[in-house]
Amino acid sequence: MKKLLKLTVLKVSVFMLPILCLTLYSGCDMGTVPSIKVETQVANTITNTAAPEVSTHTMADASIIIARPEVPILCYHQLRDWRSSDSKTARDYIVPVNDFINQVKSLADSGYNTILPDQLYEYLAYGKALPSKPVMITFDDTRIDQYTVALPELKKHGFKGVFFVMTVSLGKPGYMSKEQVRQLADEGHTVGSHTYDHKNVKTYAGNDWEEQVAKPSRQLQAITGRPVEYFAYPFGLWNKQAIPELKKHGFKSVFQLAASRDENDPLYSVRRIIVPGTWSGNTMQRVMKNSFH
Repeated sequence: MKKLLKLTVLKVSVFMLPILCLTLYSGCDMGTVPSIKVETQVANTITNTAAPEVSTHTMADASIIIARPEVPILCYHQLRDWRSSDSKTARDYIVPVNDFINQVKSLADSGYNTILPDQLYEYLAYGKALPSKPVMITFDDTRIDQYTVALPELKKHGFKGVFFVMTVSLGKPGYMSKEQVRQLADEGHTVGSHTYDHKNVKTYAGNDWEEQVAKPSRQLQAITGRPVEYFAYPFGLWNKQAIPELKKHGFKSVFQLAASRDENDPLYSVRRIIVPGTWSGNTMQRVMKNSFH
């Protein structure tokens, strides 16, 4: 009887061994293939560098945010042809129409995908993946050509932009109207604040935070029906004293120009570069790669 039992167990073991091996192999395969796919997906969505760590619950600290690969952020002001009266300095802020068209086309042809501040915030603060070759296109000062020139070009390529509005200018000659700003928001672009009348935040005193920041945010929210969560410093100038105030006013992230980011609050000193009209599409892309790391 014992010999018969041993023989039965041996037969069962021999029969089950291939099945067990197959099961174990399949389990490893099922466990590794998805992780390879996830790693490939994440690697393909970050700006030509290693993927960031991903967390959906805890905000990253400043050192991690600074260590994440930067997203190129472009800043435009006026989009019009140069006039003989324009100074050399002025021309750094004025991009002729055809040059702007070619710059945007260059981004599209090279496979860039525009992102908006919400996406950038989620990436920096929580490590959420971005589309491949992300870029952000921003516009300051509410000029009418941003609506008449930039908007059609963005639409042509399926791009979205960020418009930082200076509320004193709304409805004035050469500037966008409230209705046009509302249309931008309705079409999926981001509308942010650029103060009331472009006063340098480094000089704020007394009631300036109410007049330059709080009131414009309320006005823009009334126009667009959406909270105003992003802010661009006039002239790109900022100081550490401004950051606590901007946090109090509910901004999730704030944009400067090309200075170094604040080591403690990088979300409130996000870097951008001004695009001059002298750049070809290739030059712009080369500067983007050299300026953002």
